Amino acid sequence: MIKMKCGDIYFNLQREKRETMNISVEPSGAINVLAPQEITINELNQFIDNKKHIIYKSISKLKPESNVKREIKNGEGFLYLGKSYKLKIKKNLKQPLSLRQGRFHLDRDYQDQAREYFIKFYKDKSQQHIQQRIDYFRAQLGVSTDPIRIMELDNHWGSTSDKHLNFNWRLIMAPMNIIDYVIVHELAHLIEIKHNKHFWEIVESVMPDYQSRKDWLRTNGPNLDL
Repeated sequence: MIKMKCGDIYFNLQREKRETMNISVEPSGAINVLAPQEITINELNQFIDNKKHIIYKSISKLKPESNVKREIKNGEGFLYLGKSYKLKIKKNLKQPLSLRQGRFHLDRDYQDQAREYFIKFYKDKSQQHIQQRIDYFRAQLGVSTDPIRIMELDNHWGSTSDKHLNFNWRLIMAPMNIIDYVIVHELAHLIEIKHNKHFWEIVESVMPDYQSRKDWLRTNGPNLDL
């Protein structure tokens, strides 16, 4: 296969004896195109451009393959706002789980429920930080929203329905500039539902470097997990 690019879409091209073109998206996010041997570059680019909406939709539905499995033990690192904080397990703490003095502190009596307490921590912090950034960006885009929901979204970092915005609790593990990208992405859907040229122009109008943030999330997203 030959590696190719059309706009912001990278794909693998395989020419073979066939009459039609076919496109597929692998679980890893890799995009493969099967095309007739005599296909021209212009025809190929037109085909990819016409399939952009389908490609983006397929990628958005992919469940990230996590490369991590964090252990509940002293010294294990847990992410928050792009930084890794080591875990310290002790007895007789005032809270089951807290972040202070550059460490996560877990009460030993709650060690078996550690994952649930981490998720609660991430959800609480997400509600606070993401809502603040939404208030900032929605003013720039001239849109209004209902209160956000932080929830389990296995296949998405965020979703939009009418004025309802939902965000994956894992997102708070990412750096703030990456969180901002997901927020702007979802707010832009309140103006344009499709991932078309107009949509990306809306995103770019408030975030000119959105592509680098999008690429970071595609590469590092699977590591944002417990």
